[in-house]
Amino acid sequence: MGATGAFASILNDPGTWARKDPAGLLGRIETLPDQCEEGWRNAAALRVPDSYASARELVIAGMGGSAIAGDMLRSIAMRSARKPVYVVRGYDMPAFVGPETLVIACSHSGNTEETLSGFQQALAAGAMGFAITVGGELAELARRSNVPVFNYTYDGEPRSALGHQLMALLALSERVGLLGGQEAAVREAISLMREQQLHIGSAIAVAENRAKQLAIRLHGRIANVVGAGVLTEAAHRWKTQLNENAKCWAMWEELPELDHNSIEGFGLAAEVVPLLHVVFLYHEVLGARMQRRYDATAHEYEIAGVSHERIETGGATPLAQLLTSVYFGDLTSFYLGMLNNIDPSPVPAIARLKARLAEP
Repeated sequence: MGATGAFASILNDPGTWARKDPAGLLGRIETLPDQCEEGWRNAAALRVPDSYASARELVIAGMGGSAIAGDMLRSIAMRSARKPVYVVRGYDMPAFVGPETLVIACSHSGNTEETLSGFQQALAAGAMGFAITVGGELAELARRSNVPVFNYTYDGEPRSALGHQLMALLALSERVGLLGGQEAAVREAISLMREQQLHIGSAIAVAENRAKQLAIRLHGRIANVVGAGVLTEAAHRWKTQLNENAKCWAMWEELPELDHNSIEGFGLAAEVVPLLHVVFLYHEVLGARMQRRYDATAHEYEIAGVSHERIETGGATPLAQLLTSVYFGDLTSFYLGMLNNIDPSPVPAIARLKARLAEP
């Protein structure tokens, strides 16, 4: 049996998940549509003071898996909202944060030190505050400060709680007038992800499963995921999921920006070229000009000898386009983790680093 056949045997065997995924990450990935549905239903209870609608801008504070939902909201808002949305990954708030700013602290655990630091600064500056968390220090800080808290219940990794966090942010954006009604977009995204599961879910064999096939092509290689428009943040999510679920190197790029710098470095170092594989995330809504740019950029990769392929996403709304692309990437990252023979759920390097930082 060749390497491809051996990999197919691994990915077609239901016993693989039980042996290599004892914490059940696959189930949390596959049920993202259900999580989004539950999250949206729970977010109906979300309430904010009427005064929050007067916010001049929104700042979302978060790290890692708890920040990506903010990136997605920012990407969607850029296309329709008249108020800017910023995402802060770090300890410090921007200097402009003040009484006219709505600062949303998003931390799954509620104990993320960077997010807590930034939120404390925002509240000290008189900003309007809101917290999204399962609990922890963030919930306590918000309650002590008389700031609204949206608590959700979820037993899983921060990166797996995307549906709860994103649905809460969408509902909050409705309440403060940043975005119009999101019900139709949410329903479309959920429906399309459920349809995807019939084609790329774990029960679908490699021969008919494009996500499993892509995982095989990525094995032993470095993925460079490219997106444009709203799909830029999908590319970002792919990169981080490949890092955490497959425990491998990955990169992400944005079009058209990469055409103004990165293309000059495609060919060197020559030893790296055979190890690269580029994944273009695409939707026809990006338009004819961007289609030409995708084609021209792919040609430059070909000249450099770098393999590539295109994954087309679905949906009529930016939210559906984002989430269907994310769903494909999340599953691909899990399948690659299986091929890498690792337990995809724990993040030991991150845990080691946090423990080191906690030392006196």
